[in-house]
Amino acid sequence: MYAWLFRQLPGPLWLRILFSAVILAGALLVLVDVVFPWLAEITHLTDSTVG
Repeated sequence: MYAWLFRQLPGPLWLRILFSAVILAGALLVLVDVVFPWLAEITHLTDSTVG
């Protein structure tokens, strides 16, 4: 799958590597800013059951 995605990116090798890095950074940013806080609200992993 990653090879197919890499082949679909336009430009020479250095530009495809740059695009890949930007896409990866964007995906990580979305995960850290949106998905992980939302997941933390749902799961409550830090709640303690000992009173």
